[in-house]
This record gives sequence, structure tokens and C-alpha cells, in this order.
Amino acid sequence: QVQLVESGGGLVQTGASLRLSCAASGRTFSSYTMGWFRQAPGKERDFVAMVSLSGTDYAPSVKGRFTISRDNAKNTVYLQMNSLKPEDTAVYYCAASRLNSRVVHPRLYNYWGQGTQVTVSS
Repeated sequence: QVQLVESGGGLVQTGASLRLSCAASGRTFSSYTMGWFRQAPGKERDFVAMVSLSGTDYAPSVKGRFTISRDNAKNTVYLQMNSLKPEDTAVYYCAASRLNSRVVHPRLYNYWGQGTQVTVSS
């Protein structure tokens, strides 16, 4: 069992930066693929970024602006978000998958955090 707790969301202006954190419980954190997803009101939950033993991957809409990283010693995964746009406004969720591969579909993730709100004003 893995418990995930996100933090770092907030209200910022266009062009600002935020860093989201996701703290995980459990002794086998390093073996999980970790992902970030986001969900805007009335929309589906969309893939944002992931990090596995094989590397990282990003949604085209955030590539070059967002960076995912992990600190296995701290059981934490981060999402550095730069050059934020109003269309980045959403609830951001951290998730953990037992699969060690390029995992972008939310159904392939086993554990989820409660989400943190990111709002970007124009």
C-alpha cells in the first residue's frame, strides 16, 4: 500500500512558476513509476508527466516548461512548472504505478493522491 500526499499548489499569474511535491509512504517507493496528472472542471484526467527507472516522459502541452524529478531518499516526486499559462489551471494529482515502463494512462496507476489545485490567472 502506498499513500500519496501532494502539496505546493496555489494561485499564480501567467508566466509564474510553481513546484508541486508528492510525498509517498512505503519502503519500495523507488520501484514505482510516478506520474502527474491534471483534471480541469468538466474534463477528463490528463497525463502530464512521468518518471520511471527507464526515464521521463511529458505531455506535448507541457514539454519544455515542466520538469518531473524524484528523490528516492525522501520518498518524494516533484513537478517543477515554469511559464505557467491559464490553460494549466487544474487539480493536479500524483500517482504511483507498479509498472516499470512508459505509463501514461491513468488506469495503469495503482495509487493516487488527493490532488492540489493550481490556478493560473491571465
